[in-house]
Amino acid sequence: MIAYRSHPWHGLSLGEQAPSIVNCYIEIVPTDTVKYELDKDTGLLKLDRPQKYSSLCPTLYGLIPKTYAGQKVADHCMAKTGRSDLKGDGDPLDICVFTEKAIVRGDLLVEAIPVGGFRLLDGDEVDDKIIAVLKGDSLYEQITDVKDFPSSVLEKLRHYFLTYKDSPDRVNSKVEIVAVYGKNEAHAIINLGCEDYQLRFK
Repeated sequence: MIAYRSHPWHGLSLGEQAPSIVNCYIEIVPTDTVKYELDKDTGLLKLDRPQKYSSLCPTLYGLIPKTYAGQKVADHCMAKTGRSDLKGDGDPLDICVFTEKAIVRGDLLVEAIPVGGFRLLDGDEVDDKIIAVLKGDSLYEQITDVKDFPSSVLEKLRHYFLTYKDSPDRVNSKVEIVAVYGKNEAHAIINLGCEDYQLRFK
């Protein structure tokens, strides 16, 4: 019998308790000085780019399987922001997972509890960042909603996303975080991402 590795985006289950608890595929850990990203064709983790500056992601960072930022995610964002010119970024939903544990490599599957998120716009593209805590983490699992985080913790994460694409040759789009939302909104966006995935990958 030959064993095959499942594609992290298409081959993994979202989890039986989603959106309250979700499986997620981790691409980046806080010690990474280069940006890794899932190659969507092969399912392998690839080097996307070296970080131009010294900013490091303060959390585990990855994707939620079988989700997609498409029209439903974009329509929801436009309804919340009053904008009329937005589209989904065409990628799986991103997730940031807080843990007190030192996890030193990506390319792994973890269970996470979504507690909120950033409504992030990259130019005209909707690129929500779901914020979660690692299931079973003795420190962070006490947090049940994003409002429970110290403001300094969220500010560090906010700063990362506002600067992580900085580059002298990047002039055509602007990254902005237009809202920070709580657990219920995060659940709604995950559900919409699942619906967009079903529409895109019938």
